[in-house]
Amino acid sequence: MTSTFLLDTHALIWALTEPDRLSDGAREVIESPRVQLVVSAVSAWEIATKARRGRMPEAEVVLAAYSRHIRRLRAQEVPITTEHALVSGGLDWDHHDPFDRMLAAQAILEGWTLVTRDRAFSRLTGLETLW
Repeated sequence: MTSTFLLDTHALIWALTEPDRLSDGAREVIESPRVQLVVSAVSAWEIATKARRGRMPEAEVVLAAYSRHIRRLRAQEVPITTEHALVSGGLDWDHHDPFDRMLAAQAILEGWTLVTRDRAFSRLTGLETLW
């Protein structure tokens, strides 16, 4: 069975623009042909929102050809479903960032490992992370 890894938005951006910022473990997973990488639609939403607000200027190059960049990583784009939304909103977690809540819900529901440097995820029961 192939392991599936969901990229947090910063892991996605760094994989595409600054791979040296990735941990050794994250880089190994992202470069491995033996795992399935997935990227959530919520990351596209987060990147576009933060770029528009000037909080993520490095993302402009990623947005210009988003789907092509995802394919270059051999990753599959995954949608946000109603079930993901319901779990995200109902998570018993004091973290309020809607993008992080959605990534956590998707990883938990689908049984994926979230590739993230963000320690806020460590406070969430039932979520496996890798950095």
